[in-house]
Amino acid sequence: MSSGIQIKPKTAVQKIKTSSPLPHSVEAAIKPQPKPSDKLNPKTIDPFSAYSQPPSTFAAIYAKGGIPCRLVHGSVKHRLQWECLPETVPFDPLLVTLAEAHSDDDVFGRGLDALVQLSAVVGPSLNGHLKHLLTNLSRRLMHKKFREEITVALEKLEQYGGKATVAIIKSKIPTYCSIFS
Repeated sequence: MSSGIQIKPKTAVQKIKTSSPLPHSVEAAIKPQPKPSDKLNPKTIDPFSAYSQPPSTFAAIYAKGGIPCRLVHGSVKHRLQWECLPETVPFDPLLVTLAEAHSDDDVFGRGLDALVQLSAVVGPSLNGHLKHLLTNLSRRLMHKKFREEITVALEKLEQYGGKATVAIIKSKIPTYCSIFS
């Protein structure tokens, strides 16, 4: 019996594609097969390999010792150990680096509180560094979420920094209204 369907024999190229790759083929050399022990030994970070992502500005300065504090690891609690008194820490570039390092909203709120507390401690000494900090504050001032907090912080900065602070704030945030006027 003959039917109208003809079956063609496979060519050499089709035979290679359908057969499993040989251990010495190019495909096997490019993609190694997983070993059964890989399931028991998950991949970990190689501390000796080159770091693929560049560190943040904060991480780079911290690693070089530019921030005068260290994290002391305890068994349960971690604490911050200052190499000098926090009152004597130079503001520039440390404070600017800390302010620019984080964009998270919670961190920004805490940083704003820290800025006000620092201003209360050092007073007008912060005025020379205020321009750098106000750039970040003016960006966030446009967001409804932080408008009131930033306004209160600016008023506190003016209160602790004196009348010279008003000119600095108005140079970066022209819509600011002084508490003294």
